[in-house]
Amino acid sequence: MHRSTPPPGAVIVQTPGMAERFLETTGAGPDGVATVRLCRAEKRNALSIALRDAMSDALDQLAADEAARCIVVTGEGEVFSAGFDLREFEQPELADELWASSDRWHRTVLEFPLPLVAAVNGPAHGGGFDLAVMCDVRIVSEAAVFSHPEHRFSDVVYGPLHDVVGGGLARDLVLTGRPVGAAEAQAIGLVAAVVPAAELTDAARTVAAEIAAAPRDVLLRMKAKILRRAGIDVGATLDL
Repeated sequence: MHRSTPPPGAVIVQTPGMAERFLETTGAGPDGVATVRLCRAEKRNALSIALRDAMSDALDQLAADEAARCIVVTGEGEVFSAGFDLREFEQPELADELWASSDRWHRTVLEFPLPLVAAVNGPAHGGGFDLAVMCDVRIVSEAAVFSHPEHRFSDVVYGPLHDVVGGGLARDLVLTGRPVGAAEAQAIGLVAAVVPAAELTDAARTVAAEIAAAPRDVLLRMKAKILRRAGIDVGATLDL
């Protein structure tokens, strides 16, 4: 995916205190747009405990940043996110930490008080599909594919998808796990726009900048209204 130069005044913050680089945050520039980028391209941006916690921390910080008015969420490399890191499910000693991290991450993204724009640079499966759906607007590359392969062995997060595409389609997608390509995703209202991969960063940022043209207090009220209307009860992950 093409990575544009951060705007003047933006600050890039990499995940501190970790040998592996999980996340990159570009602070809000003069246009009020910040970026959160998943940085585990070699692992298909799998959402490990460490990555989820780093993202939750980053979003908490951006929520408190008076300069931020809209956040772009994207992935490094050719995959938006392959979903949760399944290797961690094979380690029983991680169970409590895994679900606590998952619950916090879903709650943090779903209840984020400012608009989120997902720039979906490639496949988004499982938790990656959830992440895209939990954002407010989705701009995707032609390579984007959405699916819930975990439907064969686990509950699937349903509520946010129902809010975006309606009950009939949401039931189809979570019960069958069938893949949805970029063109179909746009046709069913799952995404707002499909663009060539080389244009994705700029296209998503253009949408985010238009959103961020509104005052922060207006955006806070609008997002609160959106969340109230969605009526999603944010509890444990598998209850969503």
